[in-house]
Amino acid sequence: MSRPHLPIGTWGNVRSRAERKDAEGKVVSWRASAYFRDHDGHTREVTASAKTKGAAEHRLLTKLRDRAKITQYGELSPTDKINDLIDLWIEKLEERIEDGRRSPTTLTTYRTAIKNHVRPALGELLIGEATTPRIDRVIGTIKRSAGRSTAKTCRAVVSGMMQLAVRYGALTVNPVREVEAIEARPKDPPRALTNEEIAGLRQLLTTDEAAVRADLPDLVLFMLGTGVRIGESLAVLWSQVNLESGAVEITHTMVRVPGQGLIRKAPKSKAGVRALPLPDWAVTMLRRRHAAGVLPDEPIFADSLGGFRDPSNVRRALRRALSPVASTARRDLGNTLRSARLQAGLSRKQVVTKLGWPKTRLELIENGRIKLDRELVAILAKTYRINLDASPTLSAQVDQAAQPSPSDALTWIRSHTFRKTTATALDRRGQSARQIADHLGQAQVSITQDVYMGRRIHNPSAATALDQEFADLDLW
Repeated sequence: MSRPHLPIGTWGNVRSRAERKDAEGKVVSWRASAYFRDHDGHTREVTASAKTKGAAEHRLLTKLRDRAKITQYGELSPTDKINDLIDLWIEKLEERIEDGRRSPTTLTTYRTAIKNHVRPALGELLIGEATTPRIDRVIGTIKRSAGRSTAKTCRAVVSGMMQLAVRYGALTVNPVREVEAIEARPKDPPRALTNEEIAGLRQLLTTDEAAVRADLPDLVLFMLGTGVRIGESLAVLWSQVNLESGAVEITHTMVRVPGQGLIRKAPKSKAGVRALPLPDWAVTMLRRRHAAGVLPDEPIFADSLGGFRDPSNVRRALRRALSPVASTARRDLGNTLRSARLQAGLSRKQVVTKLGWPKTRLELIENGRIKLDRELVAILAKTYRINLDASPTLSAQVDQAAQPSPSDALTWIRSHTFRKTTATALDRRGQSARQIADHLGQAQVSITQDVYMGRRIHNPSAATALDQEFADLDLW
């Protein structure tokens, strides 16, 4: 009976022998060798030499492992490290981004989750060691230390990685499939601004010097009048605005991509490219800006140098404008948390990076501008190595700071709130779900409507509806 073949990508026993001796008969070079079965099925001898036997064998094993990786042609095995799987998964995700199937911001979010949580917890394990109980414990730990949102992102990342491992033969089933799902807190119904809140918001933004410097009053007005996303509004050029007909073309959005910087990219779906009619009050605002002197290839909301603005910076400016300093109790709690962070030897950047938070969130907390709940404070306390339940003074501060404050009236507003407000206004004025979806550039309303109803129909009545809805407000 013939000797059984080596499996593809493996090698046999390592043999070592003296290769060269000096004049005194001392071995000065060793040669290690082993037979390796390549991807084409042929078995070939692989050799390596060094001054000592151990060094020669170590060099040979390195060559064999490298050869095995090449032989696998992208395949994975249960004995590969999860770090290798992560690298391959990121490579595949980057390919999907290049093909336009995923957004660059998705990669940014996933890279942060991988760097701060997934690699430290799982990277050095073998793929075959990624069992459901082990991953379940890891996701649970992330949930307790960094919150539900971060845990949900990490679960999605690990699930995608393990699905890739199944496709490449390293696993037979995805171990994340049975990991407990991260249940989001019950969401409040979509909330739009009332006319009274819009009036209050306009008053706040037009009287806040920082908000005016950030060009927020006109930008918010534009988003209310179009329903576009903040990145889309910052990507509009003057050449895309027709002040005579009162229309604007939405063709791009602004995103920041690590390694590339701020880029103006096409939207994720074809539905995102659209021509929108403008209500009269939005046209009036744009005419005023246009009269100050502009260039056709300049953004309508440019920075001080006439270039594109970063959506993240604009969101940060909006958060600051909508989060005035609140009660003394919140300022005291913010000071306590700042002191705890400093005692733990952590910078703001280190904390927000670890927790996956926006850069300004911790700043707003420490300045007493955010209403905190106990769960959020518990996450920070744990990060600072403090047991909240064992700290009655801190617990009392949390309870006092949780009391309602007049400054809470507008803190719930985000840039997407204006989009919801536009959609609600159109709905109230009798626009159909299909018309609203086309206006907002949403890819789907329902399968039936997508397949059987026309899309991208120019809808002048949307501008009329917005004029009627906000007729009582002095928006221009």
